[in-house]
Amino acid sequence: MDALSVILLLLCLPVYVACSLFLLHNPCLLHKRKKLNFHCRHISHRGGSGEKIENTMEAFTHAVAVCTEMLEMDCHLTLDGCVVVSHDKNLLRQSGCDKTISSLRFQDLPLYKERLEVTFYVGHYSTGKDREFVLLEDVFKKFPNMPMMIEIKENNDLLIKKVSCLVKQYDRESITVWASEESEVMTKCQKQNPSIPYMFTMKRGLLLLLLFYTGLLPFVPLGESVLLFYLPRVINRTYIPEESYLKNRFVVYLIQKLTMRKSLFEHLSKRGLQVQLFVCNEESDIEAAFAVGATGVLTDYPSLLSNYLRKHPLPPAAVH
Repeated sequence: MDALSVILLLLCLPVYVACSLFLLHNPCLLHKRKKLNFHCRHISHRGGSGEKIENTMEAFTHAVAVCTEMLEMDCHLTLDGCVVVSHDKNLLRQSGCDKTISSLRFQDLPLYKERLEVTFYVGHYSTGKDREFVLLEDVFKKFPNMPMMIEIKENNDLLIKKVSCLVKQYDRESITVWASEESEVMTKCQKQNPSIPYMFTMKRGLLLLLLFYTGLLPFVPLGESVLLFYLPRVINRTYIPEESYLKNRFVVYLIQKLTMRKSLFEHLSKRGLQVQLFVCNEESDIEAAFAVGATGVLTDYPSLLSNYLRKHPLPPAAVH
């Protein structure tokens, strides 16, 4: 690199940094703000799996009764082609039956256990009168106007197609979110129904961080509408991960420092995206999530989050 090139670089770098910082705080000068048909501070994880048995109609009904603003759930396909709401592919944890959902007809699915440990609140259990698995269609029928985040738990073209058809049938494309950590699955979801808002996959989330730290983010268009991520402080405290690398305190510390950036979350929020952190099952975690810039929080305890939000309402200027 010759001297002239070095001089030009030194002259351009401050201009680039200044433009990047300015657009980070004023993104709508370059990007049109997304206009979603929902803005949810209160999201019930698996329907609120700490207060009722996860992903049951009783759980969803209870969450709606205590004023949740979005239901989060996961889907699988049964042997007879029914879209069933369930987090796990294998039924062992949920029911004690060591079989996969795809190997059973819907009518043959076992009941949930009478007491089910809350995945994100180790040592705590939920119970309920309703222990039956539920069809996604029945949830759509019962709550036609409730925003829902639907995570596609397997790379299954038929499952994706059926979920999309149900979303169209019940006219809820604008209040449903495609969710998956896997880029291949999300690509198929978008291709199947591009009208449904979608979240960042793991790969896209990593790219988002790279763009943020290089200063390129303010210049780059984003197709996603929701950023869904762990609140790192719950890891190894209320949530014990299966991944061995997450059991390393230094790794979790790095994740916390790299991802919990208020300026990043505020930038996304100004562009109309929603930033949802999970899973917050204690008031101190709920408070920490909103303090760092989350627009919404996922919880297994919808009553707890509702009580917190009643005590901490949004100022009038911040209400969407």
